[in-house]
Amino acid sequence: MTTEQNDVKQAGPPGVAVLVGALGVVYGDIGTSPLYTIRASLSGFSVLDPSHIMGVLSLLFWMLMLVVSLKYVTLILRADNRGEGGTLALMELAARGRSGRKRWVLVVLGLIGASLFYGDSMITPAISVLSAIEGIGIVSHTLDPWVVPVAVVIIFGLFMVQSHGTGAIGKLFGPIMLLWFLSIGALGAYRIVQTPQIIQAFNPMWALEFIAQGPWTAFLLLGAVVLALTGAETLYADMGHYGRPAIRRAWFGVVLPALVLCYFGQGALLLGDPSAIRNPFFLLAPGWLLAPLVGLATVATIVASQAVISGAFSVTRQAVQLGLWPRMVILHTSAKEEGQIYLPRVNQLLCLAVLVLVVGFKSSENLAHAYGFAVTGTMLMTSLLAFSVLPRHSTGAKRGLWMALLSVFLVLDILLFSSNTLKIVDGGWLPLVVGLGLFTLMLTWKQGRDKMHQTLAGDQQPLKDFVDAIEQYPPVRVPGTAVFMSMIVDTVPPALLHNLKHNKVLHEQVLFLNVQSADVPYVSFDERYTLERLGRSSWQVVAKWGFKQEPNVPQLLELLAHEHPELNLEPMQTSFFLSRQTIIVVRKLPFRMRWRRSLFAFMARNASRSTRFYKIPPNRVVEMGMQLEL
Repeated sequence: MTTEQNDVKQAGPPGVAVLVGALGVVYGDIGTSPLYTIRASLSGFSVLDPSHIMGVLSLLFWMLMLVVSLKYVTLILRADNRGEGGTLALMELAARGRSGRKRWVLVVLGLIGASLFYGDSMITPAISVLSAIEGIGIVSHTLDPWVVPVAVVIIFGLFMVQSHGTGAIGKLFGPIMLLWFLSIGALGAYRIVQTPQIIQAFNPMWALEFIAQGPWTAFLLLGAVVLALTGAETLYADMGHYGRPAIRRAWFGVVLPALVLCYFGQGALLLGDPSAIRNPFFLLAPGWLLAPLVGLATVATIVASQAVISGAFSVTRQAVQLGLWPRMVILHTSAKEEGQIYLPRVNQLLCLAVLVLVVGFKSSENLAHAYGFAVTGTMLMTSLLAFSVLPRHSTGAKRGLWMALLSVFLVLDILLFSSNTLKIVDGGWLPLVVGLGLFTLMLTWKQGRDKMHQTLAGDQQPLKDFVDAIEQYPPVRVPGTAVFMSMIVDTVPPALLHNLKHNKVLHEQVLFLNVQSADVPYVSFDERYTLERLGRSSWQVVAKWGFKQEPNVPQLLELLAHEHPELNLEPMQTSFFLSRQTIIVVRKLPFRMRWRRSLFAFMARNASRSTRFYKIPPNRVVEMGMQLEL
């Protein structure tokens, strides 16, 4: 997808197909929240009083309106990086044009948000599928022991099919979620008609009175109410798939009404029968409709889980392209859609983590204690980064309005996050540990790469002077073209020095190629490269790809050969020379300085081969080994 294509997607009103597609990809997570949110929010009361039901429901409704409708759907979606959203895209947008300490702070905030996203990616499939399968216990309690085994089989099967792609069944995701939203909305309306006084909870005074009567209780309750907001970050992260207009129209036209009807329907049910708190969602349905609802809920949670898994693949690819994570094997499962990718390592680790959660926690009620910490942390990072983006080009009163609005949302995010920190002992420690671990790995990789670049840049000589010297005193020339991959622009690649030292020859034409990742999601072919002639037979190319694109060096050379016929880039006459660095850690360093260098060296050894990453045919590559001390 080019930049121009992405811009077209933002223009004009979205069609019905686009809106339905957005339901399947964007709203699966937040759309399945009614399965467990009301139960988690109200099950802590020893006596379920009507004032509790009305107060919690009013608080939940207004949190949906403030955090999702106003903050994300109305405001944060404006902070797009050429049509793309998400923590890393926002980080690149916020850091653009900034340097020094301020840029580093913004990068760290982005890394924290991305690390916590993986904690959310682990818990969402586990809690969603478990909460759906638990419906069979309402059909018959004799089926309760089968909840965990069935959930394990479904989740394992879901991860196993990832390598085959989801293009075919993905077309059904939108219609399935449309049916889901219509169904839960209808069930909620059915109960509201029976107990119409529940609509009084729209009045924010119920929420304010509930807070006034027990401020500490209301603060603790935010840790459960936030379960209704867990898919909010996905709205922003998936903006690039369907565009801002489609996401907004789908939210206000279908998703929000269905969620509100479902939540208020559960509240109406509990007003008439407080004992229904054991599973208020499934008890919304009449007995004859219970089994079909369990089946539909199971399919809906599979769709929600698939969206989260795809999101994990996408975020990992962005991190790799931005130099925040080692190179990984990225496989395409569709010849037509660039976004349909499969990362074997991520899939395996995520599958293992989700299965451990299902077996370890055994119920969605137990998992609810672990849920919320990661997503509120990501929401907090988004708000902090938004301060550097949304008011940037505004002045005067408009800038003041932006700052005031973002300050309100920041306070809300801090309240939600701090409330969820109280759940660390009960299970919130899990996403915290995962987030800290991934943050350490990402920060280590980025700082290690920066240190390696500094070391190499200090040892290498200027490229232009070197080219002038070898053209003045030329070595033996051999037919063909040599492409030297260079990490640093305008410096002599180590592979060239090693080639001259050991082989004592140079090809008739020499092309120095530096590949960079841009701070935008897509770079068009017109902006793909810059070419500089360094001498009679030497050129330097600086090529750029967006952070949602994958570098393809052979494709770049085809473009170069077409636009610059003087370059001999025939595939069978072109050889690639790469340097393969082996990181050596200085053992005399104290442990506090040595352990992260050792971790970086381990990550570097296990990174995917650069030939595979750049799609260079391995039979045309000459690798020159070198050792680098850190």
